[in-house]
Amino acid sequence: MKMIVAPLLRIFFRPWMEGEENIPDEGPAILASNHLSFSDSFFLPALMKRRVTFIAKAEYFNTPGLKGKLTAAFFKGVGQLPVDRSGARGAGEAAIRSAVAVIDRGELFGVYPEGTRSPDGKLYRGKVGGLARVALQTGAPVIPVAMIDTEKVQPPGQVMPNFGVRPGIRIGRPLDFSRYQGMENDRFILRSVTDEVMYEIMRLSGQEYVDIYATAAKRQIADDKKRTDAERKAEKQAEQKALKAEKAAQQEAEKAAAERAAAEQADQKDQ
Repeated sequence: MKMIVAPLLRIFFRPWMEGEENIPDEGPAILASNHLSFSDSFFLPALMKRRVTFIAKAEYFNTPGLKGKLTAAFFKGVGQLPVDRSGARGAGEAAIRSAVAVIDRGELFGVYPEGTRSPDGKLYRGKVGGLARVALQTGAPVIPVAMIDTEKVQPPGQVMPNFGVRPGIRIGRPLDFSRYQGMENDRFILRSVTDEVMYEIMRLSGQEYVDIYATAAKRQIADDKKRTDAERKAEKQAEQKALKAEKAAQQEAEKAAAERAAAEQADQKDQ
């Protein structure tokens, strides 16, 4: 990652970074980042001097086919931790234990509090759970991180990146939540910690904040698209029906005109 990918990223994209001094040279810390693009998982860990271990969705590790195997090999190779986002509590607990182990080793642990990529470039509500619980259980500082313009490098669903964009990383000052240590089972405290982190990410990124979960926004966008597609389909069918009716009326008019002309000719012949 750091010997091959990082130099290539610098050559082709010239990414910039602000606030790198806020990353400790040693010792544990939690990097909490917004999530705009699949390329976030390349830019952030590749450009950091230290290794960052992120939680990654389980689909990256168990997708079938050649592409799935290559993706799984990459994420395993850079030490990423799979997490099941289906809601299974056991899987979530396993991910938290793995994250705590990373912190206990004195390493950097990275997490996307939104839980998934933003569907439209906005910042969505952070999920209560992994970030706050790991922070309170370990006492590690939380460092807010803002990825800038990576969604322009690789928009969601696009495989090939756009090379005319220069993305950036803005790193904020560490947040200390030691005042809440030992309260990791209090959901109100977890929400407070998560919201404070999301506010700092919003301030760093300049994104518009939407107080719903990104997964809900994705469903809403998908439903809106489905409804729009249905409306367009209905409009197209109505237009086709109207054109068909107009064509039929025109044919009837032409037929009637032809019959009148034939009748007039017959009358003239009789006369």
